[in-house]
Order: sequence, then structure tokens, then C-alpha cells
Amino acid sequence: MPRKAATRTLAQISDINMTPLMDLTFLLLITFIITFPLVEQGLPVHLPRARARELPQTQTVTLTLNASGRLFLDRTPLALQDLDETLADLQRHNPDLTVLVRADESLGYGKVIQLLEKLHACRVTRLALVTRGMEKSMP
Repeated sequence: MPRKAATRTLAQISDINMTPLMDLTFLLLITFIITFPLVEQGLPVHLPRARARELPQTQTVTLTLNASGRLFLDRTPLALQDLDETLADLQRHNPDLTVLVRADESLGYGKVIQLLEKLHACRVTRLALVTRGMEKSMP
């Protein structure tokens, strides 16, 4: 007597497996969390510590003096002699331009003053010196 095989039809699975999608989402989230502070900081400069309030988010450009005294506009190297022409062009497009000055704490005071004098000669009216935030335990 022959055995009868079960002739059931297989049910189709119509659900989407969410586990790989969630894994990918969390992986991308972690990647952005780790890389965003690195992108925001730009050039490596050891800023001095000071207490300051947060600046409002407006149109800004960043001038950076690194430890060797080289000047950068955002991330582009720039000679101090070319600064007035570049800033005049930027101010023409945006009269409310704010210049953020970042300088390495190991630089001499004279280098920073030389840059500030140049900014004054370029008629920069909105200026901020960028520092690292102070910890609450420090007086």
C-alpha cells in the first residue's frame, strides 16, 4: 500500500524582515554621531579655555591660525596679504558676515593681534574669538 504524501501548499511569507534594516539604520546613526564632531572642528587647533555663551547660528566664516602660524579661511590656506581682498568679496555678498577667529593657544600674542589688526583694517564689524568651553568644576 503506497503511502500518501502530504500535499499541502506552502504559504507565502509576505512580511518584510526588519532586522537587517534596523541594523543598517543603527550603523549609519553611529557613523554620523562619531564623524560629525570631527567635521565640525575642521583643522586641529588647541584652543584656549574660557567661559563664553553660544553664538547664534548666522552666516559665518572661520579664520584659523594653527600652531605654526599658518592662516586658513575655513579649510583653505590663505596668505595674510590676501585676506583683505577675500573678506571684501565675502562682505559684498553678505554684509552681516560674522568672522570666527580660532588660534592655537601656543601662538604668541603678537600673531593674533596682527590678524585682528588686519580684520580691523578690512572693516570687519562682527567678530568672535573661539575658545574651548570651561568645565563647571573650574572657578
